[in-house]
Amino acid sequence: MNRKQFLSTIAFAGAAITFKSKNGMDLMAQSQSGQPDVVAVMGGEPDEMFKQAIEELGGIFKFIEKGWKVVVKPNIGWDKSPELAGNTNPKLIAEIVRQCIQAGAKEVTVFDHTCDDWIKCYKNSGIEAAAKTAGAKVVPAHEESYYKEVQLPEAKKLKTAKIHEAILNCDAWINVPILKHHGGANLSISMKNYMGIVWDRRIFHSSDLQQCIADICTMKKKPVLNVVDAYRTMKSNGPQGRSTADVVDTKSLFVSKDIVAVDTAAAKFFGQIRKMPLENVGHLANGQTLGIGTMDLDKLNIKRIKI
Repeated sequence: MNRKQFLSTIAFAGAAITFKSKNGMDLMAQSQSGQPDVVAVMGGEPDEMFKQAIEELGGIFKFIEKGWKVVVKPNIGWDKSPELAGNTNPKLIAEIVRQCIQAGAKEVTVFDHTCDDWIKCYKNSGIEAAAKTAGAKVVPAHEESYYKEVQLPEAKKLKTAKIHEAILNCDAWINVPILKHHGGANLSISMKNYMGIVWDRRIFHSSDLQQCIADICTMKKKPVLNVVDAYRTMKSNGPQGRSTADVVDTKSLFVSKDIVAVDTAAAKFFGQIRKMPLENVGHLANGQTLGIGTMDLDKLNIKRIKI
């Protein structure tokens, strides 16, 4: 099947892209009454899907309080345009910033420790302009002086890490990764997005990457929300991608407080685009072992919305 046929199939299937449990039940259906643990939205624009998701979770006011300093942390790692799906969609970031300000946030800060030149990444991703227009402050993360060392007593291998001051000084932060293939970690989602708040990422790659990704997520100050952008999904040659041939227009979004659960749901979704067994994404199981979340979607209340 060529790329054009694949895109047509995905677009036609739309609502049929679901998660199946071992007994064949649809995990994207709301399994229990009450507020969902995970919300998945499909078929809309990034801002529209976030509005739907946050409403299902009780509104932004449930997570952000008046007078708070808030960080919105996207993936801005690469000097790529939005069409190449290397970075979080700027329309999604703008909507989250707007909602935080509407909730009364004193200040909203956006940043990432980029891999490519930070000025080019911020500009060409479209995130800097979108965030500023929505009312956020965009700050750099390219110098070690911006970071302070924190202890990770619950970690197995990564016992300390230098964390960006914006995270350490905020009242709440929202983790907004993009779902994509990654040559080292196999998938880059919410847990992997923590590496953008850390100064020395070489330690991750020179040690046990899958364990270190889980370890950094034991940091005391956890995100109040994890919002996984899957509007466009890089299915191959990640994390940078080479061309639009690596990208599928999936128009989806996954949101949860539980970082392991939302990444498990997103990983299952990715597995229907390209084969990716969950055991290949070892930081998910490692995170569950460390108690930062659950992979057992059968026990969660999951709400699916098709726009």
